[in-house]
Amino acid sequence: MLALVGILTIAILLFCIMSKRLSPIVALIIIPILGAVVALYVVPLCQNGLEAIFPHYTTIPKMVLAGIAKLAPMAAMFVFAIIFFGVVSDAGMFDPIIAKILKVVGTSPKKIIIGTGVLALIAHLDGNGAVTFLITVPAMLPLYDKLGIDKKILAGITALSAGVNFLPWTGPMIRAAGALDVSTHDLFTPLIPAQLCGLAFMVFMGWYWGHKEEKRLGLVGAGNAAGAAEEDSDAITHFAPKELTEEERKLRRPHLFWPNITLVILVILGMVTTKIPPVVIFMVACCIALTLNYRKPAEQSARINAHAKGALMMASILFAASVFTGIMGESGMLKAMAASAGQFVPDGLSSHIPFIVSLVAMPLSLVFDPDSYYFGIMPVVANIGGFPPIQVAQASLLGQMTTGFPVSPLTPATFLLCSLCGVDLADHQKFCIPILWLASIVMAIGAVLTGVFPI
Repeated sequence: MLALVGILTIAILLFCIMSKRLSPIVALIIIPILGAVVALYVVPLCQNGLEAIFPHYTTIPKMVLAGIAKLAPMAAMFVFAIIFFGVVSDAGMFDPIIAKILKVVGTSPKKIIIGTGVLALIAHLDGNGAVTFLITVPAMLPLYDKLGIDKKILAGITALSAGVNFLPWTGPMIRAAGALDVSTHDLFTPLIPAQLCGLAFMVFMGWYWGHKEEKRLGLVGAGNAAGAAEEDSDAITHFAPKELTEEERKLRRPHLFWPNITLVILVILGMVTTKIPPVVIFMVACCIALTLNYRKPAEQSARINAHAKGALMMASILFAASVFTGIMGESGMLKAMAASAGQFVPDGLSSHIPFIVSLVAMPLSLVFDPDSYYFGIMPVVANIGGFPPIQVAQASLLGQMTTGFPVSPLTPATFLLCSLCGVDLADHQKFCIPILWLASIVMAIGAVLTGVFPI
C-alpha cells in the first residue's frame, strides 16, 4: 500500500508540473504532504481505526524539517554562487576574454566555430543557460552573418558547449545531489574525465563543422582564409563586444580583471580539490568579490538586489523540493517503490541500470523537466538496488537537462537560443538533437572507461 501511495504521489506530481497545472514550487510542497496524509492517516484509519493515527500527528512536520535540514546548505550554496558569478560578470571579467576570442578567430570558419564553443564554455561558468546564450550569440553572430556561416551551427556549438559544461553549482547537479542527499563534490569529481571527453567532442565538432563550412563557402585552405582576412584587415574591429549601456559602464572594473579571474579559478579549484563545503567557499568568495569590486555598502546592496531574483527562485525550488524528498524518504514510500520496482528487474540486469540511464538521459530531457526527473523519477530508479544510488545520479547528469536542456521545449533557454540565432525551433532540434545525444554517449563511454559505473 505504501508503494502504491508513493507511485500515485509521484504520478500526480509529474502530471501537475508537466501539464503546468501547478508551479513546481506549489506541486513539490502540497502534493507530497497530501500523499503523506493519505499514507499516515487515511490508510491506517481505514485499516485500524482512530487509535492508529494518533501517534503520527507530528510526523509530517518532522519529515518536512528533516528534508529542509538536508537541503539547506545546498540552497545556500546556489544563492551565493549566483550572486558571486553575477558580481564578477558585472565587473566586466568576461569582456577581455570575449575581445581576445574575437581577435583570435579572425575569418576562419574553423576558428570562429571553435572560438564560439570556447566563449560559451567560459560564459557558462555561472551555470545559467540563458546568460550563456545572451553573452555568446550577440558577440559571435556578426561573424557568422558576414561570412555566411550556417546559423544552425552557431546555435549547435553554443548548445553543445553549454551542455557538456555541467558544474557543481548548476541546476541539474544541485537537484541530483539534493534528491539523493549526497554532496556535489562526490557527484562531480568522478565525472571530470567524462566531462573532458565531452569537451574534446565539442572541439572536434567545431573543427568538423568548420571544415564543412570552409568547403561550402569556397575557403578550402589556409591561403584563402588568410586572403579573406587580409582583404578585410580592419573588419575584425567591427566584431567587438556589444556596446555597453551607461549603467553597465559604471559597473565595470577593468583594472580588477586579474584579481577577479584569479578568484574564480581559486573557487573552482576549491570545489574540485578540497573537502571544504561548497556553501562556505561561495559565501567567502561572494564577500571577497563584492568587497573587491564595489567598496561602498550601497553598491554591494545594489549588486545583491540585481541578482536576488534568480537566486531566490532557485532557492525556493530547492526548499520546496526538500519537502518532497523529506516526506518520500522519511515515510518509507521511496524504499517501498524501489523494492516493488526491483521485483521486475532481473538480477543480471540491475548492475547495468546506471549505464542504461546514461544512454537515455539526454532524450529524457524532451519529456521530463529537471524537477520532475531529478525529484520524481531518478530517486526511484536509484533505489532499485544492485548498484550504488549515486551511480544513477551521475549517469543522469551526462544528459538529463545538461546536454538536453538547449533543445528541450520544457526550458525557456531553448527558445531564447533559437530567437537570438534566428533559427526555427524544429530546424534547431533536427540539427542538434543527434549531436547532443552523441555527446552524451561519448561522456557515458568515458564514465565507463574511468570506472564511474559499469557497462
